[in-house]
Amino acid sequence: MMRNWILPEYISDILPSEARQLESLRRNMLDLFARYGYEQVIPPLVEYVESLFTQEDSALDLKTFKLVDELTGRQMGLRADITPQVARIDAHILNRQGVTRLCYAGSVVNTRPDGLLSSREPRQIGAEIYGCPALAADVEVIELMRESLTLAGLTESRLEIGHIGLFHALADAAGLAGSAREELFVALQQKDLPELKAAVATLPAQLQAGFLALPNCYGGEEALQLARKNLPALPAIVAALDTLDALNTALRLRGIEPRYDLAELRSSYYHTGLVFAVYAPGFANAVARGGRYDSVGEKFGRPRPATGFSLDLRELSHLPYPSRFPGVLAPAQDDPALIEMVRALRASGEIVVVDLGIVSGEANCDRQLVKVDGGWQVVTLA
Repeated sequence: MMRNWILPEYISDILPSEARQLESLRRNMLDLFARYGYEQVIPPLVEYVESLFTQEDSALDLKTFKLVDELTGRQMGLRADITPQVARIDAHILNRQGVTRLCYAGSVVNTRPDGLLSSREPRQIGAEIYGCPALAADVEVIELMRESLTLAGLTESRLEIGHIGLFHALADAAGLAGSAREELFVALQQKDLPELKAAVATLPAQLQAGFLALPNCYGGEEALQLARKNLPALPAIVAALDTLDALNTALRLRGIEPRYDLAELRSSYYHTGLVFAVYAPGFANAVARGGRYDSVGEKFGRPRPATGFSLDLRELSHLPYPSRFPGVLAPAQDDPALIEMVRALRASGEIVVVDLGIVSGEANCDRQLVKVDGGWQVVTLA
C-alpha cells in the first residue's frame, strides 16, 4: 500500500520551530531591504516557460519543472529562480526611468538539488538594483548582503569575489564558441586542471597561460596583482581588473575584507560581470550569492544594467532556532469582559491562548488570566 505521507526526495515539511525562524528572518530581512529603499514585488509561482529565463540558459532550463496549461495548451514552468521574473517586472511592467530597487521573498522549485544537503524547494529572498551600471550599485548590494547575513546571526563569514568578464574576454580572444566554450567553462568552474589543460592545448601560448592562471588567482589583494601579471592585457581584462581594484578599495573603506577567486563561475546562469558569494563555517554551500547581470531585461524588450544577490532561507535553518515566546493562558468562557481583555492583550502584541481543557500548559504559557474581585487580571501561572 502506498504510504501517502512520504514526500519526494529533497522535499520536506517545515515544522513549527524552523517555520518560526524562517518567517522571522523573512520579515526582518524585508524590513532591512525597505530601510535601504527597496520595494517588494511578489511574482507568480508559475508562468509561461519563455518568461522564466532571461536568455537561452540551459542550466536554468534543466532546473525548471514544466507542465501544460490546461486553459491555453501552452507550456508553463514552476519558477526555479525569481530574478528573471523581477527583471520582467522591471523591464516590461514598471518601465521606470532611472534606478529601481526591488526585493522579493518566496519559494522556488528545482528539478534537482544543488547539493546533497540542499532542498529542491528553496525559500529564496533577494534584492536587486536596476538601471545603474556604476560600481556604487554593486557596493551597495554587497553591503546589504553582508548585513542581511549578520541579521541572521552569521557573524563569521568569508566574501569571495570573481569576474565573469575575465573568462569571456579570454574565450572571445580565442574565438571559442559552442561546445568548446562550454567545456572550457565547466573545466574552470570545477577547477579541473587536467581537463583545463587539455581544453586549451591548441590555443596560442598567451591565451593558454591566461586560462591556466585563473585558478591560481585566489586570495586577498595579491590575487589581483597576480592576475595583472599573468593575464594578457586585453582591453576587457584590464577593465575587469580595474573594476575589481576599485571594488576592493570601496569595500575595505566599509570594513569588509574581500577575498578573490577569479575562476569563480558558479553564479553565472545569467551573470555578465562581477560575481560574489559568501561562505561560512558549518555550511556546505555558499550562504548567499550574487553578481552583475547587465542587459538582463533585453529579452523583455528593455535592456537594463542590474546587480543583486539572493540567498536561501532554508540554508540558514540549522542556525539556533529562536525561542518561542511564552504566552498568556485564558479560560474558555463567554464573558464579555474576558473577551475584551483577550483582544486588548493580543492587540498589544501578547500571545493569548484559550485553554481548551485537553492538555494543561500545552501552549508554552507562563501567565494566565484569572478573575479577581470581579475583574480579569494577568498573573503568573502556577
